[in-house]
Formats: sequence, C-alpha cells, structure tokens
Amino acid sequence: MVQDGAMLAGLRAKVKGETCAPPWPGRWRCLGFGDTTGKAVEMSLKPRTRELGLPFPGTPGPWNAITDVAGVSVGFTTLTDPARAMRTGVTAIRPRPDKGRPMPVWAGVHALNGNGEMTGTHWVNDAGYFLGPILVTNTHGIGACHHGATEWMIRHYDTHFREEHAWAMPIVAETYDGTLNDINALHVRPEHAVAALDAAVSGPVAEGSTGGGNGMIAYGFKGGTGTSSRRVTVGGQVYTVGALVQANYGRREWFTVLGVPVGRAMPLAVPEDAERGSIIVILATDAPLSDALLRGLAKRAALGIGRSGTVGGNSSGDIFLAFSTADPMPEPIHAGPVITRHSLNWNGMDPVYEAAVQAVDEAVINAIVQGEDVPCIKPAGAVCPGIDTDALCRLVLGRGTDPGRPGPVPDR
Repeated sequence: MVQDGAMLAGLRAKVKGETCAPPWPGRWRCLGFGDTTGKAVEMSLKPRTRELGLPFPGTPGPWNAITDVAGVSVGFTTLTDPARAMRTGVTAIRPRPDKGRPMPVWAGVHALNGNGEMTGTHWVNDAGYFLGPILVTNTHGIGACHHGATEWMIRHYDTHFREEHAWAMPIVAETYDGTLNDINALHVRPEHAVAALDAAVSGPVAEGSTGGGNGMIAYGFKGGTGTSSRRVTVGGQVYTVGALVQANYGRREWFTVLGVPVGRAMPLAVPEDAERGSIIVILATDAPLSDALLRGLAKRAALGIGRSGTVGGNSSGDIFLAFSTADPMPEPIHAGPVITRHSLNWNGMDPVYEAAVQAVDEAVINAIVQGEDVPCIKPAGAVCPGIDTDALCRLVLGRGTDPGRPGPVPDR
C-alpha cells in the first residue's frame, strides 16, 4: 500500500468520496493516495506536540517539518497487512528537485553508535557530498531499497546515466522493526522504494506509523517517523534547519520530555533488560556550510536525541546525516577545475547548532505522540502501546506529583 503526504499539503483531494477538512490548523485528518488498485486510504492523525500545548523552544517553519527547507520533499510507502505479519515501509527524502542530471548535495555524517547501516557515507566522508535521494527502511530492506533507488536514479537522471560513465550510490539507512513486523519475510521490495520516491512532495509530512517508521518503537511506545524545523537568523539572513527521524530507540525508564522524566511515571509492566532499537536522523538546511560544519551539524543530532533521555545503548544504531541545499551547481565532473562554495563562519554557528538540537528533540516526540496500540509478532500476544497523550500532558504541564520534578522548558 502506497501512502503519499500530498493530501497533507492542503490540496482539495478526496478520500472515500469526501473532501478532507483540517482538524487542526495546517493538518489534514485524511491521508490520500491509495494502493495499486486505486482504493483510497483514510488515516487518523493525532495532534502533534505543539497542538497538545507542549512548549518546545524555538521558532518552527510553516510546516514544522524538514520540508520547510526549500526544495526538500518527502514520500512514503507504508506496508501494513496483519494477515502477513506485515508492518513496515519506506521513507524517501529528495534533497533537491533536480532531474536529468543530479546536482551534488553537500553533506556530513556522524555515528554516535555504529550498530546499524547507512549506505553511501564513505563518499560523504571523503568528498563532502552525495548525489540523489535518501531512503530509510527496516534493517532487512536495505538491499531492496538500494536496488529500487538505483533503478529510480537511472530513470530520473536519464541524461546523466546515458551520457556518462555514471554509478548510483544512494543513501539508504535502517532501523530494526522485528517486534512489530516479520522482518525475515522481506516485505520491502525495490518497487516500494521507487513508489516512495515518486510520491515525494513538499508541505506537511505524515508522522508516526508512516513509511519506514511503520513498525518502529521508541522508549517502549509506538514510535516511527517524526519531523520538525527551526528558523534562525545569522548575519541578518534567515535560515531553516529541518529534521526527520526514524525513532526506534530508548528504554522506557529513560524517557524524558522537556526535562520531565515521564517514563518513570509510565513504567512498563515488565521492564526491558536491554535497548534493542536504533534511530536515524536526517538534518536538512539551506544555510551554506563547509564539509566540517556539516559534520559538526550532524554531531548535534546526538544532543537532540539525548534530550528525550537515551544514553546511546550498545545495541542502538544512532546514525545521523546532515545536508545543505545551498550552492547548487553541476555535478563535479561538469563543474570545471575550480569550484566555489560558501559557508557560514564557524563563530556564527551556535544558533544553527541550537536549532538542530531543538528540531531533533521535537521530531522524536512528534513521532511518539502519533502512536496507537499495535500488536507485537515477537513475542506474539504482546501489545506495543501508543502513548497516552492526556497523561503525558498532565505530567509535563502539571509537573506530575513530584514537586521537585522540573517543569517545561520555557521558550526562547
């Protein structure tokens, strides 16, 4: 089943014969697109963190999403079939709206804990850029998504592959969804990656159990896809930093929201013996940044995920990519012997770093508050709960029952 975020963009699309209306400003309750038979899909969207009144700091962009960075688009293929123990998918991010020939995307990467995979990052480390899209899926879907992304790139950048000795090295990342999905059934196929890429649009981004986040768990709650953004001013120029996470990490007792240790007040009936998840963070910005500063920006994702309590468990693959859409230019083989790029001054980076930390933190909580109860396949009979957002708000906004517990972080 393919689900596309286009319906969220405020289009007058129809689902089940009825026009969708926004239950909250800028949000749509119905998620459009359909499966291969053309049957429409309806999906309930719960309030996001700010709609719940949780006072996350910083100023977001219009969509409070990674797509607030101009030119960035996101698409999904979401695969759910309980009869087949299927709950997985693919999330696709297109950094640029390029076609025919790919344009370099300046990037930096950082792994807080390397128990996971993100393809294409050796070249990012060496050259400071990559070409083409980013995909995020489940651990056993890496190969299928790489195959699909390569097929899509050959078609989408047809001039490049027809006229050059060209090769595709897409960025494909993963987290493990084997608790809620039969990961060994290899449900994700190359065509699902192609469909997610073809579905990529700008505007609001569906969260929670969408795309690659469909089968993910965070801090013992249903997790998945989350996004947020921040606008900052450096040297009189306004820039945007956006984050998209696939949140599948953390132990319940660690879970913290705006400084409040809410996980301790929502304990699991059977405590976890170890962390088994991971988190992928993709940071996008339109700020011009050098290779070194993009690596520095990627590192700040670690501080962002840490705000919700994780200590970076041994089994957690915590891998982060930061990219900049500034300085568009031809692929280096056509750029001449000297290229010119721009970069913010190192001494002006603190607002950008702060924006990244804030956006990552909020993106994680946005993923979690979309969660609903989902049955587990391993162990069978168990249920992964969606978070009780009423209880969450009471704990955070009411500071819980412990007078010594810190309250919300004030806006800045």
